[in-house]
Amino acid sequence: MTRHVLLGDPSHFRIRAGANPHTRTRWGRLKRVDPSRALAQWGHLKAILEAHGVRVHLLPPVEGLPGLVFPANAGFRSGSQFYLSNLNPARAQERPHYERAIRPLGLSVRELGSPDSFEGEADFIPLGDPSGDPSRKLYLFTHGKIERQRWVPRWGVPPYRRIYGFRSDKRALIALRGIAAGCEVMPLELTQESHYHGDTVFCPFGPRREFLLAYLEGLSRGSGAALRLRLGERLVALSEEDGKRFAANSFQVEVVGDERTLPVLLMPDGLTDSLYREIRSRGVIPCPVDVSEFLEKGGGAVKCMLLDLGEL
Repeated sequence: MTRHVLLGDPSHFRIRAGANPHTRTRWGRLKRVDPSRALAQWGHLKAILEAHGVRVHLLPPVEGLPGLVFPANAGFRSGSQFYLSNLNPARAQERPHYERAIRPLGLSVRELGSPDSFEGEADFIPLGDPSGDPSRKLYLFTHGKIERQRWVPRWGVPPYRRIYGFRSDKRALIALRGIAAGCEVMPLELTQESHYHGDTVFCPFGPRREFLLAYLEGLSRGSGAALRLRLGERLVALSEEDGKRFAANSFQVEVVGDERTLPVLLMPDGLTDSLYREIRSRGVIPCPVDVSEFLEKGGGAVKCMLLDLGEL
């Protein structure tokens, strides 16, 4: 079966709201995107996905909605249903564009059934079971304190800082457990505003997506301890260096050969050799992709740039 993803055309990608720490300079000014560099990197990612047998669906660009280039926030698929996110105010106008792109693919588009802030598969991450039994899938639901974004004074240089907060409210857990069809949903608290979504701290990978790359420094101490206890050797803790380079913002594809299926993990480049060895030791080939214009200016790498629609 062919895997399908949604990519957002980057023709209008720029930094407009500056809604996460990666989008601003030390002094709080919005960063400037290099359009030609962004288009080239996006085109390269699209070509790599297609070369690995992934069917890419395109989300047309819309002037004034640069966030469409990061469609992982759109919602999440559960069976034949697609549940739309309750996006933060800076991106709320994107919802009808996601709906128009997804309906023609044969999925029924629905509301979450909760008014609470929630940003889709970016914060609702399925982890496979070593047995391959889909009923034993574990969902990781990441959440954090929802803040009104604002400037506040501080001692230091500069004498102010910006409060960003997080994107998904813990109260959405009730609705998510009702949708998850009997699978376990594990709530985990995010603590670093630079890693504001779960897909910046977690990445399932492996032959059955049973292993988890995890940047534990991005979680509360209690959440990190609970995750270690729950997963044991299936958890691959990221170093601070790899975590800050968004190693967890990766996406696995499968290459079907004559005799077996080979997992390939598309990752932002610039990661450590030791991490590549860890990944290879679990039967997965790491494939670095340069998406630096999106990461350094927009705070999103490989996984943020696509919505995983699974097999259609």
